[in-house]
Amino acid sequence: MARINLLPWRENLRRERQRNFMIALAATAVVAILLVFAGSYMVEREISGQDDRNQYLQNEIRTLDREIATIEKLEAKRDDLLQRKEVIERLQENRSMMVHLFNSLAQTVPEGIRLNSVGQSGERLTIRGTAQSETRVSDYMRNIERAEWMHDPELSIIEAIEQSDSGFEPYRFELRARIASPKTVAQEEAAAEALEKEA
Repeated sequence: MARINLLPWRENLRRERQRNFMIALAATAVVAILLVFAGSYMVEREISGQDDRNQYLQNEIRTLDREIATIEKLEAKRDDLLQRKEVIERLQENRSMMVHLFNSLAQTVPEGIRLNSVGQSGERLTIRGTAQSETRVSDYMRNIERAEWMHDPELSIIEAIEQSDSGFEPYRFELRARIASPKTVAQEEAAAEALEKEA
Protein backbone atom coordinates (compact mmCIF):
# COMPACT_ATOMS: atom_id res chain seq x y z
CA MET A 1 0.00 0.00 0.00
CA ALA A 2 1.32 3.39 -1.01
CA ARG A 3 1.76 6.01 1.77
CA ILE A 4 0.86 9.60 0.91
CA ASN A 5 2.20 12.34 3.08
CA LEU A 6 -0.42 15.09 3.41
CA LEU A 7 1.52 17.04 6.04
CA PRO A 8 2.91 19.77 3.77
CA TRP A 9 -0.53 20.38 2.28
CA ARG A 10 -2.14 20.60 5.71
CA GLU A 11 0.68 22.80 6.95
CA ASN A 12 0.21 25.09 3.94
CA LEU A 13 -3.53 25.20 4.53
CA ARG A 14 -2.98 26.04 8.19
CA ARG A 15 -0.56 28.81 7.27
CA GLU A 16 -2.98 30.14 4.67
CA ARG A 17 -5.80 30.21 7.20
CA GLN A 18 -3.53 31.83 9.77
CA ARG A 19 -2.45 34.49 7.25
CA ASN A 20 -6.07 35.14 6.24
CA PHE A 21 -7.02 35.40 9.92
CA MET A 22 -4.22 37.90 10.56
CA ILE A 23 -5.24 39.92 7.49
CA ALA A 24 -8.87 39.92 8.62
CA LEU A 25 -7.76 40.84 12.14
CA ALA A 26 -5.60 43.70 10.81
CA ALA A 27 -8.40 44.87 8.50
CA THR A 28 -10.87 44.73 11.39
CA ALA A 29 -8.46 46.69 13.58
CA VAL A 30 -7.96 49.30 10.82
CA VAL A 31 -11.72 49.58 10.26
CA ALA A 32 -12.27 49.88 14.04
CA ILE A 33 -9.61 52.59 14.30
CA LEU A 34 -11.16 54.43 11.33
CA LEU A 35 -14.60 54.13 12.92
CA VAL A 36 -13.25 55.47 16.22
CA PHE A 37 -11.59 58.39 14.45
CA ALA A 38 -14.71 59.07 12.36
CA GLY A 39 -16.91 58.90 15.47
CA SER A 40 -14.53 61.14 17.36
CA TYR A 41 -14.49 63.60 14.46
CA MET A 42 -18.30 63.61 14.26
CA VAL A 43 -18.61 64.11 18.02
CA GLU A 44 -16.03 66.94 17.91
CA ARG A 45 -17.97 68.54 15.06
CA GLU A 46 -21.23 68.26 17.00
CA ILE A 47 -19.59 69.72 20.10
CA SER A 48 -18.08 72.54 18.08
CA GLY A 49 -21.44 73.27 16.41
CA GLN A 50 -23.19 73.22 19.78
CA ASP A 51 -20.54 75.55 21.22
CA ASP A 52 -21.16 77.94 18.32
CA ARG A 53 -24.90 77.78 18.95
CA ASN A 54 -24.37 78.33 22.68
CA GLN A 55 -22.15 81.32 21.99
CA TYR A 56 -24.78 82.76 19.62
CA LEU A 57 -27.50 82.25 22.24
CA GLN A 58 -25.37 83.87 24.95
CA ASN A 59 -24.75 86.88 22.68
CA GLU A 60 -28.48 87.14 21.99
CA ILE A 61 -29.28 86.81 25.70
CA ARG A 62 -26.83 89.63 26.50
CA THR A 63 -28.46 91.77 23.81
CA LEU A 64 -31.93 91.00 25.22
CA ASP A 65 -30.72 91.77 28.76
CA ARG A 66 -29.53 95.19 27.58
CA GLU A 67 -32.85 95.80 25.84
CA ILE A 68 -34.78 94.68 28.95
CA ALA A 69 -32.70 97.05 31.09
CA THR A 70 -33.53 99.86 28.65
CA ILE A 71 -37.23 98.94 28.75
CA GLU A 72 -37.19 98.90 32.57
CA LYS A 73 -35.63 102.37 32.59
CA LEU A 74 -38.27 103.60 30.15
CA GLU A 75 -41.05 102.04 32.27
CA ALA A 76 -39.67 103.71 35.39
CA LYS A 77 -39.55 107.02 33.53
CA ARG A 78 -43.12 106.46 32.28
CA ASP A 79 -44.34 105.69 35.81
CA ASP A 80 -42.62 108.84 37.07
CA LEU A 81 -44.27 110.91 34.35
CA LEU A 82 -47.67 109.36 35.10
CA GLN A 83 -47.28 110.19 38.80
CA ARG A 84 -46.38 113.76 37.92
CA LYS A 85 -49.38 113.95 35.60
CA GLU A 86 -51.67 112.67 38.38
CA VAL A 87 -50.25 115.25 40.79
CA ILE A 88 -50.84 118.02 38.25
CA GLU A 89 -54.39 116.76 37.59
CA ARG A 90 -55.05 116.63 41.34
CA LEU A 91 -53.75 120.16 41.73
CA GLN A 92 -55.99 121.27 38.87
CA GLU A 93 -58.99 119.62 40.55
CA ASN A 94 -58.10 121.05 43.97
CA ARG A 95 -57.70 124.52 42.53
CA SER A 96 -61.42 124.69 41.87
CA MET A 97 -62.44 122.45 44.77
CA MET A 98 -63.25 125.30 47.16
CA VAL A 99 -65.58 126.85 44.61
CA HIS A 100 -67.32 123.47 44.17
CA LEU A 101 -67.42 122.98 47.94
CA PHE A 102 -69.13 126.29 48.65
CA ASN A 103 -71.49 125.72 45.75
CA SER A 104 -72.34 122.23 47.08
CA LEU A 105 -72.84 123.60 50.60
CA ALA A 106 -75.28 126.18 49.28
CA GLN A 107 -77.17 123.65 47.16
CA THR A 108 -77.42 120.87 49.74
CA VAL A 109 -78.61 122.79 52.80
CA PRO A 110 -82.39 122.29 53.05
CA GLU A 111 -84.82 124.72 54.58
CA GLY A 112 -84.81 124.52 58.38
CA ILE A 113 -81.04 123.97 58.69
CA ARG A 114 -78.55 126.64 59.67
CA LEU A 115 -74.80 125.97 59.40
CA ASN A 116 -72.67 127.44 62.16
CA SER A 117 -69.22 126.22 61.04
CA VAL A 118 -67.55 124.15 58.34
CA GLY A 119 -64.03 122.84 58.92
CA GLN A 120 -61.79 120.93 56.53
CA SER A 121 -58.93 118.56 57.31
CA GLY A 122 -57.60 116.99 54.14
CA GLU A 123 -60.60 115.41 52.44
CA ARG A 124 -62.73 115.36 55.60
CA LEU A 125 -65.30 118.07 56.31
CA THR A 126 -66.77 118.71 59.74
CA ILE A 127 -70.10 120.53 59.54
CA ARG A 128 -71.79 121.94 62.63
CA GLY A 129 -75.16 123.60 62.74
CA THR A 130 -78.66 123.72 64.10
CA ALA A 131 -81.89 122.27 62.73
CA GLN A 132 -85.62 122.59 63.22
CA SER A 133 -85.97 118.80 63.47
CA GLU A 134 -84.10 115.54 63.15
CA THR A 135 -85.87 114.97 59.83
CA ARG A 136 -84.22 118.09 58.42
CA VAL A 137 -80.80 116.64 59.32
CA SER A 138 -81.73 113.40 57.54
CA ASP A 139 -82.77 115.41 54.47
CA TYR A 140 -79.46 117.24 54.62
CA MET A 141 -77.52 113.97 54.72
CA ARG A 142 -79.48 112.63 51.73
CA ASN A 143 -78.68 115.83 49.83
CA ILE A 144 -74.98 115.37 50.61
CA GLU A 145 -75.12 111.78 49.30
CA ARG A 146 -76.57 113.05 46.01
CA ALA A 147 -74.05 115.90 45.69
CA GLU A 148 -71.19 115.62 43.18
CA TRP A 149 -68.39 117.00 45.37
CA MET A 150 -69.51 115.89 48.86
CA HIS A 151 -69.77 112.20 49.80
CA ASP A 152 -70.19 109.71 52.64
CA PRO A 153 -71.98 111.78 55.30
CA GLU A 154 -71.73 110.46 58.86
CA LEU A 155 -73.74 111.93 61.68
CA SER A 156 -71.61 112.42 64.80
CA ILE A 157 -73.94 114.32 67.10
CA ILE A 158 -77.58 115.30 67.12
CA GLU A 159 -79.04 116.59 70.35
CA ALA A 160 -81.79 118.81 71.59
CA ILE A 161 -80.65 122.16 72.87
CA GLU A 162 -82.33 124.57 75.22
CA GLN A 163 -84.93 126.67 73.52
CA SER A 164 -83.58 129.93 72.27
CA ASP A 165 -85.57 133.11 72.46
CA SER A 166 -87.07 132.50 69.05
CA GLY A 167 -87.30 128.73 69.54
CA PHE A 168 -86.54 128.32 65.85
CA GLU A 169 -83.90 125.55 65.81
CA PRO A 170 -84.09 123.27 68.85
CA TYR A 171 -81.53 120.67 67.62
CA ARG A 172 -77.78 120.91 67.37
CA PHE A 173 -75.91 118.54 65.02
CA GLU A 174 -72.42 117.71 63.86
CA LEU A 175 -71.69 115.58 60.85
CA ARG A 176 -68.67 114.61 58.81
CA ALA A 177 -68.47 114.23 55.07
CA ARG A 178 -65.83 113.66 52.47
CA ILE A 179 -64.98 116.15 49.77
CA ALA A 180 -63.73 114.61 46.52
CA SER A 181 -64.15 115.20 42.82
CA PRO A 182 -66.64 113.04 40.89
CA LYS A 183 -63.73 111.68 38.82
CA THR A 184 -61.88 110.47 41.93
CA VAL A 185 -65.01 108.79 43.29
CA ALA A 186 -65.68 107.09 39.93
CA GLN A 187 -62.11 105.75 39.83
CA GLU A 188 -62.40 104.42 43.38
CA GLU A 189 -65.71 102.72 42.60
CA ALA A 190 -64.22 101.13 39.45
CA ALA A 191 -61.23 99.86 41.45
CA ALA A 192 -63.56 98.45 44.13
CA GLU A 193 -65.66 96.67 41.49
CA ALA A 194 -62.51 95.19 39.93
CA LEU A 195 -61.42 93.89 43.35
CA GLU A 196 -64.84 92.32 43.91
CA LYS A 197 -64.67 90.56 40.53
CA GLU A 198 -61.21 89.18 41.34
CA ALA A 199 -62.37 87.88 44.73
